Amino acid sequence: MRAKDAVGQYGERTAARFLEDCGYALVARNWRGTGGELDIVALDGDEVVVVEVKTRTSTAFGHPAQAVTPRKLARLRRLAGEWLTTYEPYVASVRIDVVAVTAQRQGRAVVEHLVGVC
Repeated sequence: MRAKDAVGQYGERTAARFLEDCGYALVARNWRGTGGELDIVALDGDEVVVVEVKTRTSTAFGHPAQAVTPRKLARLRRLAGEWLTTYEPYVASVRIDVVAVTAQRQGRAVVEHLVGVC
C-alpha cells in the first residue's frame, strides 16, 4: 500500500469515528458512483450529509480543506444527487460537509468539521 493511500485511509477512519462520536449515523463509506467516490454518507438527524474527508500529515502545503476546490464541490454535488436517486429519492434535506484531518507525529490527529460548505 502506498503511503498516501495509508494516510487517506487513516483520515477516513478518524473522520468516521469523529462523526459517530458527534451522533451521526454512518450510512455508507467509500461509495462509488459513475463520476467518482463519496468518502462518507451519514445522517445528522433526518438530514443526509455527504462528507468529504481530506487528510494531511502537515499544513506545509496548506490546510487540508483547501484541497476541496470548486471543481471538487461540483463533483460532490453530482455524486450526492446520484446517491440520493439510488437510495433516498424522497429526502427533504442534504448538505455537504468537509472533515479535515491533520495527522500528528505523536498524539491524536487534529480533526476539524466544516459544516455545510456547499
